[in-house]
Amino acid sequence: MLAKFQTRPAADDPEVKARAEERRRVAEARDARIAERRAAKAAEAARLAAEKEAARLAAEVRRREEEAAAAELARQETIKKLKLKFDTENSRYPARKAKR
Repeated sequence: MLAKFQTRPAADDPEVKARAEERRRVAEARDARIAERRAAKAAEAARLAAEKEAARLAAEVRRREEEAAAAELARQETIKKLKLKFDTENSRYPARKAKR
């Protein structure tokens, strides 16, 4: 067992340095891929959040437009009823006055 450790190359051996350099490059490449995946996930999450917000806003706009249309319809109905009432009352008044 002692022979195994004695035959081990020194830390300044070119082969040891080359292997250490290769491990460092592999680790850097792995870290870069991880960072790239995280950035892609964050971008996708932001895109989905923006789409969700746009859909919510579009639904809100549709709801308000429907409310405005319903209010306009109710206003038109009220005007029509009042106009009919006014015309009915005004048509009776001259007829009653003519009878007198």
